[in-house]
Amino acid sequence: MSENTYPSVNDLTLEEKASLTSGGDAWHLQGVEAKGIPGYMITDGPHGLRKSNSATTGEVDLNNSVPATCFPPAAGLSSSWNPELIHQVGEAMAEECIQEKVAVILGPGVNIKRNPLGGRCFEYWSEDPYLAGHEAVGIVAGVQSKGVGTSLKHFAANSQETDRLRISANISQRALREIYFPAFEHIVKEAQPWTIMCAYNCINGVHAAQDRWLLTDVLRDEWGFQGIVMSDWGADHDRVASLNAGLNLEMPPSYTDDQIVYAARDGRIQPAQLDRMAQGMIDLVSKTRAAMSVENYRFDIEAHDEVAHQAAVESMVLLKNDDAILPVAGDAKVTVIGEFARTPRYQGGGSSHITPTKMTSFLDALTERGVDAKFAPGFTLDLEPADPALEAEAVEAAKGADVVLMFLGLPEAAESEGFDRETLDMPAKQIALLEAVAAENKNVVVVLSNGSVVTVAPWAKNAKGILESWLLGQSGGPALADVLFGKVSPSGKLAQTIPFDINDDPSTINWPGEEGHVDYGEGVFVGYRYYDTYNKAVDYPFGFGLSYATFEVSDVKAVKTGACTATVSAVVKNTSNVDAAETVQVYVAPGKADVARPKRELKGFKKVFLKAGESAEVSFDLDDRAFAYWSEKFNDWHVESGEYAIEVGTSSRDIAAVAVVTLDGDGKALPLDEWSTFGEWADDPVGSKIVASVYAEGEAGNLPQLPDNDMMRMFLKSMPINSMPMLMSDGGKAITAFMLDEYAKIAETAE
Repeated sequence: MSENTYPSVNDLTLEEKASLTSGGDAWHLQGVEAKGIPGYMITDGPHGLRKSNSATTGEVDLNNSVPATCFPPAAGLSSSWNPELIHQVGEAMAEECIQEKVAVILGPGVNIKRNPLGGRCFEYWSEDPYLAGHEAVGIVAGVQSKGVGTSLKHFAANSQETDRLRISANISQRALREIYFPAFEHIVKEAQPWTIMCAYNCINGVHAAQDRWLLTDVLRDEWGFQGIVMSDWGADHDRVASLNAGLNLEMPPSYTDDQIVYAARDGRIQPAQLDRMAQGMIDLVSKTRAAMSVENYRFDIEAHDEVAHQAAVESMVLLKNDDAILPVAGDAKVTVIGEFARTPRYQGGGSSHITPTKMTSFLDALTERGVDAKFAPGFTLDLEPADPALEAEAVEAAKGADVVLMFLGLPEAAESEGFDRETLDMPAKQIALLEAVAAENKNVVVVLSNGSVVTVAPWAKNAKGILESWLLGQSGGPALADVLFGKVSPSGKLAQTIPFDINDDPSTINWPGEEGHVDYGEGVFVGYRYYDTYNKAVDYPFGFGLSYATFEVSDVKAVKTGACTATVSAVVKNTSNVDAAETVQVYVAPGKADVARPKRELKGFKKVFLKAGESAEVSFDLDDRAFAYWSEKFNDWHVESGEYAIEVGTSSRDIAAVAVVTLDGDGKALPLDEWSTFGEWADDPVGSKIVASVYAEGEAGNLPQLPDNDMMRMFLKSMPINSMPMLMSDGGKAITAFMLDEYAKIAETAE
């Protein structure tokens, strides 16, 4: 064996191959010491390194980890709409892994925010698969550019915490392909994550860890995935079935390697399959070897904190700014209310919980900048009843202030991995306090801290400004000071819709399921795809976000570049005297379609920083997938011919201009048979000629004539041709036989 390479499976015994398909302990790959294969460490992410202090002993401890930079979780970072910035976050995370000798960081998680009550929404990216995939790919590419692996998770359809270890997500093939797979697919094809973590749940009754269709047919054979698949912790319930399905690695170990050995000996596992799974583990160790061989590396704590700072700045979404109450004037008398300003909620709970390298609250940032502001906590960060003394102190502090900055949101006990939320509302004591403060001082700005959306409409009248800051990581305090006091303009855009009421969400009727299953009955109509299609009023639409600047999007053009492709361009101009960034969003709106399609779907975006008065042209190449839907009839993507509207704007409901392209379509057609309807024959290029012959032969007296009244033609159009005797008795039989015979002749000629 060369010192630069590890052995192949051909150099290993059966027992050694089997051992590679299970972890050494909860945080290490299982090495083969006798053959020089190390057991490298893998640890949690996904918004920073969570290496447990007890990792060397293999124990699981979620609250005791080595210091690492806590970047904004995906709830915030997704609102940046800035893939380049996200790539920088990935690079920084990798450098910390190199220092801590971590070969693979477990993340990012790109599951769809199917319902805003999902307990893990804070670490997922969006309700939209295009946005999730095109943002989170930056984490994968950034981390792996430094020689450290990622684990894209949780594959697939892991959109709730309730009964998450066993529930079956029952989903149509079309919804899987259009909503729940595309983020994974894009990242696999663009960045080849070194590992993918399968989900706990079942999909249509099959555990993800044992689903060969999922892990092999789709992931490897269709998408070309080259890495290894590992289980979520405890998701592998049958090692033999999982390995046969395409699972390389069971985590944590169940110490049942003998099961693999016995199965390989008695033929339940084919030698080639075990070799593929074991070789994948060797290849993973080989890829990480260079980075894991770096000694005495130390990452730059301050530089990484600055990356976290910039990420936090771009994560915030300005929802409301009446009377231009923001930014706060430099000479304003400021009162700060809310315990979150002093004790920030900067990350979510559960396996991603990080010990930050430093922590700067908003109050800390004000002190560092010499800003003199009154402070009153107002409430406690728990779910206990209100404290009248704290409330009275807060109302008193608000008197006479030019602006009151109220920090409200969800305490950690309200949302976390492990359980789903029960309401979109914030704690009642916080809403009551806001009402009391607003009665004393009308100049209130609410700064929100939450991992998924909260209802805003019931209390919005009590605030002139609303800044959705999500969870901002360790540098959220300085970032908030930058935005609130106008050092930078907010530039975030919503990655999920804010509805008026949870009952407006289409998934709620099937949430969170019953008797061990949950039906994804809304199909492809998730988030704005539902709200926009059915003209449902929302509080704030997908893609929305205000700025201190104003922008104009104009000169929108769309040009067809192929049978199913187009190029779109537009000019965006900063029409204000404030330097700021705007995100131009491109949506495709299909025309008439054979299936129910959303009114519009995001298919492109670009964030553009413009100085005051500056303008720039942006362009987008739309490939065939931008116009396609998943056809269950063809079991493939399908682009229909016809007109498509290209909508360019700044949210799904703020469309600046529309251009139209007419596409040829992909020309796909299924073979016709006796079960094809008369209408399908008439619409088919070959079938239409045969239908014309039927009419001609009828007029010539060689076949019975088809019905000539509107009602009968309506019935005929939707009728399989083998049912024509129902309308025409023996004449219908003759026509059916003629059509099938003519079709067979054409097929024979084509051969």
